[in-house]
Amino acid sequence: MKIDIFSHILPQKYGDTLRKREKTGTLLSKLPGYWENEALNRIDTRLRVMDRYPGLMQVLTVVVAPLETLVSPKDAIELAKLANDEMAELVLKYPDKFVAAVACLPLNDIDAAIKEADRAIVQLNFAGVQIFTNINEKPLNAPEFKPLYELMARHDLPLWIHPWGNALPSHHIKSPYHWPYETASAMECLAGSWVFEDYPNIKFITHHCGGGLVPFFGQRVRIPNLRKFYNDTALYGSTAALMCGYDFFGADHLLFGTDMPLCTATDRSIGAMKYTQGYTLETIESIEGMNVSIIEKEKIFQQNARRLLKLAL
Repeated sequence: MKIDIFSHILPQKYGDTLRKREKTGTLLSKLPGYWENEALNRIDTRLRVMDRYPGLMQVLTVVVAPLETLVSPKDAIELAKLANDEMAELVLKYPDKFVAAVACLPLNDIDAAIKEADRAIVQLNFAGVQIFTNINEKPLNAPEFKPLYELMARHDLPLWIHPWGNALPSHHIKSPYHWPYETASAMECLAGSWVFEDYPNIKFITHHCGGGLVPFFGQRVRIPNLRKFYNDTALYGSTAALMCGYDFFGADHLLFGTDMPLCTATDRSIGAMKYTQGYTLETIESIEGMNVSIIEKEKIFQQNARRLLKLAL
């Protein structure tokens, strides 16, 4: 079994409603490929892709962009509930494919976000919540987010951190390095603040193995709490980069994650007009190529996810 803890989905009702409600055109204008990626927004295509990998299971997370950047607080509340209800239905309908889901939150209304996070965890049996490297350009250690961290520490479930925004200078806006920089900055912001002191059992899962930058500069940026983060393996097939993450975080803090179905060329081989399968195969092969024990590989592929997400498998 392999549990992909960072796979993306655009639930159909949620996506259709978002297209009608978004106030700025941000998602449609900057991310048009989302609507063409059938593995992202059509469940039948997604299941056919997953069938290529026996034993593959996924934890569902709503694809970017963050709701708080797209719609009003009122619409964000409605859309978050819609997305979470849709993902809960998928987990219930396809238990052999989707082992859990991660809550989408209306983070432009923190009180509503707390309420929805609690509903998703208690009533829908979600495995945690998703936040972003900044929340409407506010840092993750802003005091207003303390109730969310308190809630997640009480539930003892993780917060997934997805990169968002652009902190690099304007001439680097289209650089591939801006999201890794966002991730590293958010991790440093949390690690050096009150968050881990106030909630020592809090758990964060980063995308792209700490953005790649944190483990790479681990000997230069000596903040002990950085090693407390959990991290996925979505490095698009680079075993060397994974070994860097392993050396810094250790096998217990790495979890199989692929970014599926994003970031690859169109695949037409199963008869679909347009969709992508992501880097699932490349990620599996990069983990299998790591110079670590079989026991540690099993931790990365499934056991860490079972423990951290409290999965009853």
